[in-house]
Amino acid sequence: MSGNDERLKIDMPVIVEGRYDKIKLEAVIDGIIITTDGFGIYRNKRKRALIRRYAEKTGIVILTDSDGAGFQIRNSLKSCIGSGRALNIYIPDVFGKERRKARPSKEGKLGVEGIDIATLRKAFEDAGVIGGSEPRTAWIDKARLFDDGLSGGERSAELRHALCEKLGLPERMSAKALLEALNTLYTENDYITALEAAVQGGTDG
Repeated sequence: MSGNDERLKIDMPVIVEGRYDKIKLEAVIDGIIITTDGFGIYRNKRKRALIRRYAEKTGIVILTDSDGAGFQIRNSLKSCIGSGRALNIYIPDVFGKERRKARPSKEGKLGVEGIDIATLRKAFEDAGVIGGSEPRTAWIDKARLFDDGLSGGERSAELRHALCEKLGLPERMSAKALLEALNTLYTENDYITALEAAVQGGTDG
């Protein structure tokens, strides 16, 4: 793999609008990517709390579309993180239409998903957010989630939901997103305490 083909290591979670933006960005960076689900972030208190926690713990990178809606979401995110740290990356105004869409956006600009990889790489490089810090030690992995009943079992989804509720995390987090959040934002003791409470809650119910 050539240097130009290697994904950029980004230590801070990157916030984008939609899942197609996330898919595109996964080809560019190696790091945590969180979607706002467009304006859905306004209704999702737990996801806003998760983003705020990341902003306070590690800082976040905001990469929204360059149209009016994108800037509205960007400003909303900056308001919701309080004293947390946010770095902004902007894509250029490129007019056109994404291939999967029947027609251009209201303003006729390409979103993150429509921007070419070279331009996205340059945006991250110019912003100076490429990782260089010591890698964080992961204290939990997929095997432990399985052993603790959070994956692979009949009631795993229910238990994950209960755990996320105890930790104040979005209830529909994937196993990968849950691992990222646990390793970045919580200690092992936090996890054990929350898991015990989640299990006890299920037992009481």
